[in-house]
Amino acid sequence: MASQTNSALPEGFQLGSYRIVKKISSGGFSIVYLAQDEHGNSVAIKEYMPATLAQRKPGELAPYVPPESLNTYRIGLKCFFEEGRALASIYHPNVVRVLNFFRGNDTVYMVMQYESGRSLQEHVLRNRNKDQKDVLSERFIRRVFTQVMNGLREVHANRLLHLDVKPANIYLRMDGAPILLDFGAARQTLQRDFSKVYPMYTPGFAAPELYKRDAELGPWTDVYSVGACIYACMSGMPAQEADQRMKGDKMPQALRSFRGLYSNELISMTERCLRLNSLERPQTVYAVQKELVNNVPEVPEFSVFERAGARVRYFQERLSQFAKDHDITWF
Repeated sequence: MASQTNSALPEGFQLGSYRIVKKISSGGFSIVYLAQDEHGNSVAIKEYMPATLAQRKPGELAPYVPPESLNTYRIGLKCFFEEGRALASIYHPNVVRVLNFFRGNDTVYMVMQYESGRSLQEHVLRNRNKDQKDVLSERFIRRVFTQVMNGLREVHANRLLHLDVKPANIYLRMDGAPILLDFGAARQTLQRDFSKVYPMYTPGFAAPELYKRDAELGPWTDVYSVGACIYACMSGMPAQEADQRMKGDKMPQALRSFRGLYSNELISMTERCLRLNSLERPQTVYAVQKELVNNVPEVPEFSVFERAGARVRYFQERLSQFAKDHDITWF
């Protein structure tokens, strides 16, 4: 079945003890709703609804799954349910809190604590358009990702992988503390085991081993994505896609352009997290966290002219690379 947009549950629909307020978002794997429980508390509910396997039309509750996709759909549903069970056992301030999970309408629902704030992606996009020396400061990057590492350490300690770490899945509370959202483990199970399910990784943030069916995944897979997130905080845009890097790697040059804007220590750590060979990356998120916390240099106080020069060099290199990529000759 080709991927399509599935119809969401209607506003005001009573889903067990929860009332659907509105749809928040939808993707290739699920639909997320804002809802209220019986006490009037706001919650987020994620509904298993893989767009390549199931179809739900307006006015319907249960999805239609073609016979040839039914086995794959059921295995994905089981993975989604088990993921909810595993996440419900994790209580950590930097990991989304799963409050409940249940079956209904021939699918599965995961009820999560609803948080006010905005995603790191929104924060990056808002800041990259400002006339400033860097997109996000090194102090901000170190503070936020030290806490992200705390959450990932807890996830890995529970024998889970996130597999979809990206700025859109790092939510910043009103107090600035980050929360990891939207785990991709069930999606990856489907992708690896069944050819009919299209890849659901996020280009620019997915490690190269996620592009392969037989590659070994581990904490180092999430480490790559963390490095890509830090790069996005520096540049305001995603890293070069891993499959494209294997043909022509532009990331070392891109990272060098940040010298003078960020410390050599942070740039070097990011480069190692983004190594294409998984064995050359830090093997645990704890190793990354140690560098973020302990390997903090005295950030040099560059003059206005030095900072401006670094920024000019950065944009010159980006402009030059754009010209090469698009076969443009400058006169």
